[in-house]
Amino acid sequence: MIQFLDLKQINEPHQYALQKAIERVLSSGWYILGREVEAFELQFATYCQTRHCIGVASGLDALALVLKAWNFPANSEVIVASNAYIASVLSITHAGLVPVFVEPDPRTYLLDPTRIQAAITSRTAAILPVHLYGRCCDMDSINTLAQRYGLKVLEDAAQAHGAVYVGSDTDKAQQQAGNLGDAAGWSFYPSKNLGALGDAGAITTNDDALADTLRALRNYGSTQKYINDYVGYNSRLDELQAAILSVKLPLLNKAIARRRVLAERYLRGIKNSAVTLPPADQIEQDAWHLFVVQHPQRDIFRARLREQGIATDIHYPIPPHHQRAYASFAHLSLPIAEQLHQDVVSLPLNPALTDEEVAYIIESINSL
Repeated sequence: MIQFLDLKQINEPHQYALQKAIERVLSSGWYILGREVEAFELQFATYCQTRHCIGVASGLDALALVLKAWNFPANSEVIVASNAYIASVLSITHAGLVPVFVEPDPRTYLLDPTRIQAAITSRTAAILPVHLYGRCCDMDSINTLAQRYGLKVLEDAAQAHGAVYVGSDTDKAQQQAGNLGDAAGWSFYPSKNLGALGDAGAITTNDDALADTLRALRNYGSTQKYINDYVGYNSRLDELQAAILSVKLPLLNKAIARRRVLAERYLRGIKNSAVTLPPADQIEQDAWHLFVVQHPQRDIFRARLREQGIATDIHYPIPPHHQRAYASFAHLSLPIAEQLHQDVVSLPLNPALTDEEVAYIIESINSL
């Protein structure tokens, strides 16, 4: 069986370096907000071309803490893609705000800028573009709208480690995901392109004041021990995960280069007319966290691939507004998101896949 993702296989080449990092933390005697976190924050900020990185406990916390730090009036609205993973929506409601679902572009799966303006009201406070599957949203258009209406922009970069953006200004150098709005939230869940060995997250921003507030909010609202300036949270990237991430960050670009090679092979090789491929116009910009296709008979397609020894996954089977947790939004008609959630299938794509396995997957799909 070709597994969809084998995390042991992904981490095995780095096992010695990871063990040494773990031993270093164990022997230090300091396990929360110490030198390892500081070192990783500096490294990741540099990687993302931002002034600040604030390590937190998870990607969900990263988004929610930024929305809390902006201190919008209660029940302010935040625009988000209707096909986003539920964590994006949870961050909005956890912050006491209201999600406003805007349909994606069915070709790219990303928040459609042409639909955003109609969703803006006097209560709109922010736009939360999700770089779903590792492709950057159309940030030029989103930022233009945000500036016109005085809105904040919070990137959900949980799947975009290593993605780059080239906007309409061809004279401007490409920018890293995480440096395309007012702030960005990151997840280092183990399956991500840059994955920890447990839950972990971070926020990147160029806003000095916001960074100071976030460093306090993640640590019980405290800027000095036993002095609490905010009603804060316990959401800290721990020393162990920071040390692990510091081992893996220098390897990220090489891993993404491999993902791009495999994605290009899929895009060029899959010829099954029933399979809708993702767009091929940004192979060298996308981070290819996931390779997501569409099939009108998804369950049959997946079953037949499984019969041939190929595991697949679904990202994601149920849209947020159809989840029981958000039953108050169940009345919404969001046909593009609903269709995508019925049709999408994720094929195996990770640096541990061999050329032979990819060739077999392509051959198998074309034979169906």
